[in-house]
Amino acid sequence: MTDLDVVAHIQRLRRYARFLCRDAADADDLVQETLVKAIRRAGQFRPDADLRAWLFGILHNTFVSGTRTSERQRRAIDRNESDGEYRSQNLAQETRIELRRALAAVDRLPEDQRRVVLLVSVDGMSTDEAAVVLGLPVGTVRSRLARGREALRRALRSEGPARSTLRVVGGHDVQDD
Repeated sequence: MTDLDVVAHIQRLRRYARFLCRDAADADDLVQETLVKAIRRAGQFRPDADLRAWLFGILHNTFVSGTRTSERQRRAIDRNESDGEYRSQNLAQETRIELRRALAAVDRLPEDQRRVVLLVSVDGMSTDEAAVVLGLPVGTVRSRLARGREALRRALRSEGPARSTLRVVGGHDVQDD
């Protein structure tokens, strides 16, 4: 494991941390804390292990172990809703509305399903890798992923327009064909 190997994963760690923390500053703090722990524990890393899964595991465990208080999470959610953080000037208005609906649907997922959906669908991990990161059996991860994706499909179908341009990753169109 070299510094360059770790640096290659920082953007993905930040993306996952932002979904967990719902605040850019808190996410950056979480990633920094993760990297400090990884450097301290570098001697524990096995060369044959998956560095990405190891780093995500440290990040996940750091978050879960209480470094992010519920008060900071509540403030971060309030800030995200008020400042329209997910807006992009290049997106058409309809797409922005759909994206907000999709992000809101992800936010409404139970925490256990949301984490799995984000690791697999957003960060591109396999279910085996996500199981290692979360410390869960692969079958549990696959079950949570399937339930989370189905909940997203239902939520987007029930709220959405007749035809959506967004797709649930690993699944079907939001609107059945």
